[in-house]
Amino acid sequence: MFQNMESRRAVVVTMVVVLVTVQWLGYTIRFAEGYPEEDLVVKLPGQPKVGFRQFAGYVDVDSENGRSLFYYYVEAVKEPDTKPLTLWLNGGPGCSSVGGGAFTELGPFYPTGDGRGLRLNSMSWNKASNLLFVESPAGVGWSYSNRSSDYNARDKSTANDMLVFLLRWFNKFPELKSRDLFLTGESYAGHYIPQLADVILSYNSRSSGFKFNVKGIAIGNPLLKLDRDVAAAYEYLWSHGMISDEVRLTIMTQCDFANPKNMSNACIHAIVDSSILTEYINSYHVLLDVCYPSIVQQELRLKKMNALHANRTRLPYEWTMCSNRLNYSGIDGYIDMLPILKRIIQNQPPVWIFSGDQDSVIPLQSSRTLVRELAQDLNFKTTVPYGAWFHKEQVVGGWVTEYGNLLTFATVRGAAHMVAYAEPSRALHMFSSFVSGRRLPNKPDLKIFY
Repeated sequence: MFQNMESRRAVVVTMVVVLVTVQWLGYTIRFAEGYPEEDLVVKLPGQPKVGFRQFAGYVDVDSENGRSLFYYYVEAVKEPDTKPLTLWLNGGPGCSSVGGGAFTELGPFYPTGDGRGLRLNSMSWNKASNLLFVESPAGVGWSYSNRSSDYNARDKSTANDMLVFLLRWFNKFPELKSRDLFLTGESYAGHYIPQLADVILSYNSRSSGFKFNVKGIAIGNPLLKLDRDVAAAYEYLWSHGMISDEVRLTIMTQCDFANPKNMSNACIHAIVDSSILTEYINSYHVLLDVCYPSIVQQELRLKKMNALHANRTRLPYEWTMCSNRLNYSGIDGYIDMLPILKRIIQNQPPVWIFSGDQDSVIPLQSSRTLVRELAQDLNFKTTVPYGAWFHKEQVVGGWVTEYGNLLTFATVRGAAHMVAYAEPSRALHMFSSFVSGRRLPNKPDLKIFY
């Protein structure tokens, strides 16, 4: 699956930089009133002909200090004027939503195998929604600040900047202000998305004018509670035969993941032993048969390639898939997301947590358990018992359960940490159901519509 990863990644870099540098070429293109012509991406090099439009550019979130976030917006393939708007954020913290989400996972184009152009992603999520990808926070991708201290980011500052970004982005695209808005992402977006939703709902409660029309939240393989997620990672490795009984027992009894300063020497030695035992396994996708670095490590290799500079800013550093400039607060990783998710759900937006079942980094076991505990805290009853959901007639797409009609946990069978990359068809089915307000089908003879 990953044999052509390096050439594919190289083309991702090329395509992403073109989003910044592409200029108006004099084409006659349909414009809805209020859409910014200056941000139009007419055509990417090697791109097949498509009927939807693309936009890319900057939104200033702090003009005084020169802090600005870069975005890439893609219309839905059909009937974009009636489709919802979905925001996607990659995690990290510090990884590019444009290079990752847009051109590696769920956007409309993938690099061709020869590394010279683009091909259509037949399972792009813009079949079901308009898509907005944002490089967040400043210091990620081409998002930047003229004040170096802004690269010392935290969850709170990231959420507040994204709120300002969205308010000002909607001024660029006023036709989209009333659209249903879905907030989605993966991995550390388990922090980004709930905290963004929280500040949006707080803004809505204070606003006497415009209000965001938030209709749902979906996060894949999310970091929700660090100590629980890390402990579950070792349970996953043990349950899949990748670490020994002895190593697992030592980690479970000697490691205090809630207080890493209290780690015993025995714990540290066991963690080192587990790393040796899993050296030839991609922890982000444990089914890979050959020794390839993790997706994140491969993305970091891009920094060794051509220096990429945004046209507007002439940034004096390399573009990287995952930022090496960002100094993100490690303390924030320990924030428990469950109270924030509880507050969100009490304001009615439904929340879906989904997990690729071949990811050992943030495995389904911890996410499933945390969702159940959240449901219990909300006093939600089980509305859909845990069971298989079906994709393409009789194919099991994964497993799903629902609580109180507002909280859903779903697995995606065969998927890994980057769900849409590993299982694009099943991921699109799940996403289409989510934005359409449909439950995943629990009978094998239902007809599937995208």
